[in-house]
Amino acid sequence: MQYDDEFSDLAKRLKASEIRELLKLTQMPDIISFAGGLPNPLSFPVEDIKEIMNSLLDNEGAKILQYGSTEGVISFRDALVDMMKNRYNVSAKRDEILITAGSQEALYLLAKIFVNPGDKVVIEAPTYIGVLTAFQSYSPSYVPIEMDDEGMNTQILEDKLKEIKKEGKKPKLIYTIPSFQNPAGVTMNLERRKHLLELSEEYDILVVEDDPYGELRYSGERLPLLKSLDKDHRVIYLGTFSKVLSPGFRLAHMIAHEDIIRKAVLAKQGIDLCTNTVGQYVARDYINKGYLDKHMPKVIELYKGKRDLMLDMMEDYFPDGVKWTKPDGGMFLWVRLPDGMDAEAMFKRAIENKVAYVIGSAFYPNRDHKNTFRLNFTYPTDEQIKEGIKRLGKVIKEEMS
Repeated sequence: MQYDDEFSDLAKRLKASEIRELLKLTQMPDIISFAGGLPNPLSFPVEDIKEIMNSLLDNEGAKILQYGSTEGVISFRDALVDMMKNRYNVSAKRDEILITAGSQEALYLLAKIFVNPGDKVVIEAPTYIGVLTAFQSYSPSYVPIEMDDEGMNTQILEDKLKEIKKEGKKPKLIYTIPSFQNPAGVTMNLERRKHLLELSEEYDILVVEDDPYGELRYSGERLPLLKSLDKDHRVIYLGTFSKVLSPGFRLAHMIAHEDIIRKAVLAKQGIDLCTNTVGQYVARDYINKGYLDKHMPKVIELYKGKRDLMLDMMEDYFPDGVKWTKPDGGMFLWVRLPDGMDAEAMFKRAIENKVAYVIGSAFYPNRDHKNTFRLNFTYPTDEQIKEGIKRLGKVIKEEMS
């Protein structure tokens, strides 16, 4: 049977993730890979999870192993209400929270309930590859906004919004990762955060604040979430437990106006009915019993050391003319080669030298900015960082010559 003609128009628009395909090339055991976006297994609170799980199975075994509601376990959402208020000064009600199977599901739900083909969606340039993957089925028209070391340039955003308004249109959503952005590693400053919210009000646009790395700050002062500055329910906040507990639980949360949550719940019921209940109960106790507060300093110490090591090695081994970001937190940094160089073409040479990265063009909807690439510093060992950056520096020098 020939299946191609049977697929829906939506299915025909689906494309393989650029990063997922590239990562297949990095699985050989002798390759040092800076390509993945993985937390380090040393950051997983294995003993804490074991203690919580044993207690839950002893005392609430029948409950945690049962189906849950689509919205999420009530006691977990109540724990999130307290956590968001105490840690981030965000006031949210239980009915304004939806538990999702990772932030990726939340992005897919938002695309499903908001985006029609041709709708304009504002993104950072570069942007998280996962949002491009989640939204691709709905064929949006992207409005990329350039960034610098202070995050999305909101003056450029304002100019773009003025142009779009003259056309009699407006974007459906503005998507941003304000803190330790993926892939660039930069953080939006406070002035721009406030300006972004002013623009969202002036032009009547919803803002999606994706915050997977906010807890992973290694230097500088913590900045307020957009959601904490939001006075008009314009910000849809996405948080995750993948970086502070375990990615294996596939556990995240969306916080938004009740009308948005209700529509997202209906969309989720057609996908997976509910998020895994076991993980929700573990995360509830991880918050309520103080494990999160106890564990995060250990994670920060681990990742800060790796960030500092990679930056030091780049200073020593990368040639003149190469520039890179110096993130205050998160998991990534962004490298820009001299104009005219092609990181995609250089990738083959890197693989031959047993080192890997992610090509920067994959993070742009139009596949431009080919002289860029992303490095991850959280997953590799210290020895792999030392040796891998040496190899990569050699590759860049050879390519430049």
